[in-house]
Amino acid sequence: MKNQKLCLALMSPYGDTRLGTEEEIRLIAKTGFEGFFCGWGNLDYLKECRRIAGETGMFFQSVHAPFGRCRDLWHGSPEAAQIALDEQIACLEGCAAVEVPVMVTHVYIGFEDHGLAPNDFGLGNYEKLVRRAKELGMKVAFENTEGMEYLDAVMQMAGAYPDAAGFCWDTGHEMCYNNTEDMPGKYPGRLLATHINDNLGVRDYAGRITWHDDLHLLPFDGVGDWADIARRLADFDGPLTFELTTHSKPDRHENDKYARLTPEEYLAEAYARACRVATLVAKARRA
Repeated sequence: MKNQKLCLALMSPYGDTRLGTEEEIRLIAKTGFEGFFCGWGNLDYLKECRRIAGETGMFFQSVHAPFGRCRDLWHGSPEAAQIALDEQIACLEGCAAVEVPVMVTHVYIGFEDHGLAPNDFGLGNYEKLVRRAKELGMKVAFENTEGMEYLDAVMQMAGAYPDAAGFCWDTGHEMCYNNTEDMPGKYPGRLLATHINDNLGVRDYAGRITWHDDLHLLPFDGVGDWADIARRLADFDGPLTFELTTHSKPDRHENDKYARLTPEEYLAEAYARACRVATLVAKARRA
């Protein structure tokens, strides 16, 4: 889109395996998106994505690091924490090897034990990650998920490394995991990347949050205030990156309608919604 790169997460890491990696990237490009991001598999996978990006002229925007072991970085044994850190650094070094500028990662996983609180052990591990990013000329973008206290602690630490670390704003996560708190407003001037998607908030009447609340709907299919989201993106000069899925969470069916579309139909609709968001952002810049 004019003056605004639009990027999209590959669908296959989210369970939609109807397309192979090459076919999917080429179809995303044909649909109109200018870039994409993928999850970490291994270095060969990233090299394949880089090759296809080069052939299609697509911007390889970022790689999402694995996050299943993030809790171990804070509360695991030294051995478990080292395994988790090695996994993060391997992904970071893979990004550097294929010249992807940003690695997105989480700072916590889990909903039941936040009373344990952030600690110096975990902060030390994340500082090692940020220092390695600085050595490589890379940037790490920390995403808002569950455990805002952990994100706050890491972002405070990472303030000492402004050229190597910043924030990734997931708009849908803000609606559920963060109880609609203004997440980019907490970290002004530090937004490095976006994961744009819609959501329905927290389903449980008592307010209990689970990963089933994280739907990654197309923009305008949930409860998001898109004029307000656009206003908060108005000062961001990076690409608008969308993280969407055609698969519903267990015992939920909100995404089923997407899975009934062909990949071509779904991507066409995703691109139309992305253009609507970009238009709102452009209007917010002019306001």
